[in-house]
Amino acid sequence: MSFLDKIGFNKLKQGLTKTKEDLFGKVNRLINARKKIDSEFLAELEEIFILSDMGYDTSEKLISNIKERTREDKYEDEDELNRIISEEIKKVFEEPDTEFKAFDFNSGKKPYVIMIVGVNGVGKTTSIGKLAYNFKKAGKSVLIGSADTYRAAANEQLEIWANRAGVEIVQNPKSNDPASVAYDTLNAAVNREIDVVIIDTAGRLHNKSHLMEELKKLKRVMQKVIPDSPHETFIVIDATTGQNGLNQAKEFSSILDGLTGIILTKLDGTAKGGIVIKISNELKIPVRFIGVGEQIDDLQVFERDKFVEALFERQES
Repeated sequence: MSFLDKIGFNKLKQGLTKTKEDLFGKVNRLINARKKIDSEFLAELEEIFILSDMGYDTSEKLISNIKERTREDKYEDEDELNRIISEEIKKVFEEPDTEFKAFDFNSGKKPYVIMIVGVNGVGKTTSIGKLAYNFKKAGKSVLIGSADTYRAAANEQLEIWANRAGVEIVQNPKSNDPASVAYDTLNAAVNREIDVVIIDTAGRLHNKSHLMEELKKLKRVMQKVIPDSPHETFIVIDATTGQNGLNQAKEFSSILDGLTGIILTKLDGTAKGGIVIKISNELKIPVRFIGVGEQIDDLQVFERDKFVEALFERQES
């Protein structure tokens, strides 16, 4: 692991401290106390999973797989059992099937268009700023489209984050038509040969039918400029909201006929990080980014193996 990778991994571990201490601390204590897989052990393990926000279906699937695995693969000690459990958790995650798997990705699509959705208050604006910063840091030119035209504060905050990230932003404060802002943004991106476009959207789920039509119109208008856009549609979810976040993802996925990924914010503020596993398993939508802090560089590309490793890594004595 390189020095920079090590810094990123340490930030990940620090951001997951609450979940590690709660969820996997309990798993390790259970393993150390029982050292034998029987019905009582599995029942306690399932309860730990459910209480971590993994949910019943995901927990049941994991328990079934762990039971089958330990029946076939005999384990020698607690470390081996811990490894089996962590490997089965890794298998639950959906893997992204797109060109974009890292900020320095190469694509034949220029600009590469990313639409961001999510309800108000989940960290959508800050996530866009952090995405823009990371793309810029990776050598990409970035243009943000401020298409949440209903909230003046949202536009102002997005402008602040664009300035922090050192990227340009397209706004039209006098317009109430989000689609026109998206159209202008994509046209500007094509003319300037921009690498990545990030389009912000409104998040008013309480008016679902209106939101549905607005988002559909946004896509239609963007496709007049770039026929296969948006290339990615990410939903921002606050990890601390648990089941409510899962419901939001279901709603937006239904409205947009699918999402390509999830940005999970405020993971450093919850002990119930099992929601990451639940969302990926139940919705079959890959988690693409996780927020593990408040700083502009604290949004990380989600890597399944590093995530589980950070949770299961034993403390040095």
